[in-house]
Amino acid sequence: MLLLKLGFLVFLAQAEEPICSLLGSTEQPELKKDGDLVIGGIFSFRAEQDPVMETFQDFNFREFKFAQTVIFAIEEINQNPDILSGISLGYKIYNDCGTNNILRAAMTLVNGHRSKITTQTCSEPDTVQAIVGHSGSAPTIAFARVVGRFQIPVISHFATCACLSNRKAFPSFFRTIPSDYYQSRALAQLVKHFGWTWVGAISNGNAYGINGMASFMGAAHEEGLCIEYSEAFEETGPRKELLRIVEVIKKSTSKVIVTFMSYVEIKLLVAEMHNQNISGLQWIGSEAWITDDSLAVGEGQTDLIGSIGFSAPNSQIPGLGPFLQKVHPSQFPDSLFLRDFWEAVFDCSLSPQNLTHRRQCNGTEDLRDVQNQFTDVTEVRFINNVYKAVYAVAHAIHNLQTCQSSQGPFINGSCAIPREIQPWQVLHYLQRVNFTTPNGEHVSFDSNGDVPAQYDLINLQNIKKGTIEMATIDFQNPMKSLNPMNICELQVPVSVCSESCPPGTRKAVQKGKPVCCYDCLPCPVGEISNATDSTDCLKCSEEYWPNKRGDTCISKEIEYLSYSEIMGIIIATYAFLGVLFTMVTAMIFYCYKETPIVRANNSELSFLLLFSLTLCFLCSLTFIGQPTEWSCMLRHTAFGITFVLCISCVLGKTLVVLMAFRATLPGSNVMKWFGPLQQRLTVVCFTSVQALICTLWLVLTPPVPVKNMTYYKDRIILECNLGSTGAFWAVLGYIGLLAVLCFVLAFLARKLPDNFNEAKFITFSMLIFCAVWITFIPAYVSSPGKFTVAVEIFAILASSSGLLLCIFSPKCYVIIMKPEKNTKRHIISSTLSSLKQVMRPKNLLACDFITLTLVVPVFLIHT
Repeated sequence: MLLLKLGFLVFLAQAEEPICSLLGSTEQPELKKDGDLVIGGIFSFRAEQDPVMETFQDFNFREFKFAQTVIFAIEEINQNPDILSGISLGYKIYNDCGTNNILRAAMTLVNGHRSKITTQTCSEPDTVQAIVGHSGSAPTIAFARVVGRFQIPVISHFATCACLSNRKAFPSFFRTIPSDYYQSRALAQLVKHFGWTWVGAISNGNAYGINGMASFMGAAHEEGLCIEYSEAFEETGPRKELLRIVEVIKKSTSKVIVTFMSYVEIKLLVAEMHNQNISGLQWIGSEAWITDDSLAVGEGQTDLIGSIGFSAPNSQIPGLGPFLQKVHPSQFPDSLFLRDFWEAVFDCSLSPQNLTHRRQCNGTEDLRDVQNQFTDVTEVRFINNVYKAVYAVAHAIHNLQTCQSSQGPFINGSCAIPREIQPWQVLHYLQRVNFTTPNGEHVSFDSNGDVPAQYDLINLQNIKKGTIEMATIDFQNPMKSLNPMNICELQVPVSVCSESCPPGTRKAVQKGKPVCCYDCLPCPVGEISNATDSTDCLKCSEEYWPNKRGDTCISKEIEYLSYSEIMGIIIATYAFLGVLFTMVTAMIFYCYKETPIVRANNSELSFLLLFSLTLCFLCSLTFIGQPTEWSCMLRHTAFGITFVLCISCVLGKTLVVLMAFRATLPGSNVMKWFGPLQQRLTVVCFTSVQALICTLWLVLTPPVPVKNMTYYKDRIILECNLGSTGAFWAVLGYIGLLAVLCFVLAFLARKLPDNFNEAKFITFSMLIFCAVWITFIPAYVSSPGKFTVAVEIFAILASSSGLLLCIFSPKCYVIIMKPEKNTKRHIISSTLSSLKQVMRPKNLLACDFITLTLVVPVFLIHT
């Protein structure tokens, strides 16, 4: 029995051993109030010491205002019968600086003030239901990761690091300020809107700065922006690191700096740059410093005028201003900070033992009589976030309290016990809150504990002693493009690595440099770019060509030999003059048809030759003008047939002379077989062969108009496709064959008396004709576009003119200018003198002599 009693006492002693015991001394909260349920808060009331700062600057009025806003919201909730009926809220607010101290304060809020806890969960009602704070991302990351293991909600009003949205690492973290994920993208769009494609980036060296800058750089890359440099430093880091970064800024070419840092670092950086006389830069600020009042004091602060950035939307909290003015040390007699704050504001001492530098406070001091940053409620951007955080916890507890039995979210539809509410239960309900605060702000959280993104666009327009003046532009959705009409007027600097490439050029990235550094290269031939900063050029369609600027495709110039251009006018004029001279010649021959010269030159063939020459001059006109189906078929066939007709006439005239002077035997009747009928048949037969060739050509593969877009890239040549190249060269070959034959025969008759023989003139005309068409072939093949047609016309006109001038001009000269030589007597005397020269042994063979003696009388009788 004694052993049983002893064993029972040992068991009781072991049962009373604490499971959790507090290591070290317990830190007391700066501000506290008991309640049924307690909400914790962690803030940093004191700013870093700065020798250039004036009085009060070792106090962070904004952080102290955050703490008072927690108290204001809790008091407001406790007085509201519609929320948390029968439950009063208390608070424990810690004032700590530095990550280690903040983490210690958080663990104190988790454990409570008891030195020993005997329950298995190490969590009793002394533990807070939620923690509001901290303002910085780095310390919040440190303690939110630990507190999350205890499933105690942490709600930050100012910690924006996107990493805190990771539910695995921070399962109990919430915030009433948007994540930097949205802010970084909004900043990237803002930079892009102003055309700043070449920027610098500087951040804190902590998690907030590094993660924020990484998120911005990713967004900037998506927007096509380039980062010239990316640097990070800490306030507590070595000075040489700050000097190195300032040197980087000094040597850079970008004029815009995007910053993710706190107001402490930005002031240090700007002060050093001011000392080194570096100015003229455009600052883009994160919400951590862009609206901070402490920017108004410090060296070089005017260099920040013109800075732009995003911040939480401003709002109004009814009753907060009077509440702050009622703050008094008597409310929290154990608060050392509130005592120091009061003494600094009123420059008096609350302690009778410490009157060395200040007077004794007389009790009449009232914050309603002073104006400072603490009592100013015109800017409550982040204060409103604190207000919403407290109300979010209250609504979560209220929803938990009003849970209907069997309809709860826990096992078997159970609800939490109102008097035994646990933080993990509050966490469950906090994830699902959806309410509107008394000042009209809607609050809800997504699955990551984030609120919807809402921002104001801030422009620092002036900084005076103690205050900053800013313009606020409402900007609700950072994921949409900025509306330029919503942005305040700025003197916008230029910050680009390379100037924009105008339309007509494309960007070519410089080797080894970011994509924003490029050269502007003209678009290749036949391609355009119709937008600024095009990366590629677009090829024009087949019938279009770039304009001179290379920014649009225009219809290609249509080229053909027309009557409106100088070349066409000259050719047409020459052709009409040829027709005119031919008709004048015909009229002269007709008027003097009975004279010896006209009769001696076979007047019938002469008139037919003149008619064919007229057609030759006229057919050249078919080559001028826009090609059509009819003109293409007519131009080559008409040219071929008329020229054969012309050469046939010349050939007939040559044969008449040869036949007359080569009849060697007495009584020869050779002229009988080559009379006028035979001459006509000769012309018809030669011409019919050409007509047959042309007919087959038109029937089988006729010439057709085509658009030649291969010879020139910038214009279209309207020309006639020959259809059959063989047929074309057959036509020319036949003409050439007749011309050569005529030339050979005329050459053989060159020594006959020239008074009644035109063989010399035919020889010269055929020589010109052959020379023209021999040179025509290479010129025709190598000439481009409309010049091909011009070469062909030139050959037609030149050869026609040669025939007209060489054959008919000497006769017309004698008829008009020397009528005395156009008589039988003169012709006979001239013939006899010519015969004497021809009959010389060196000039005349025996057969020639016989021919002349036999034929001359016949010729004279004929004439």
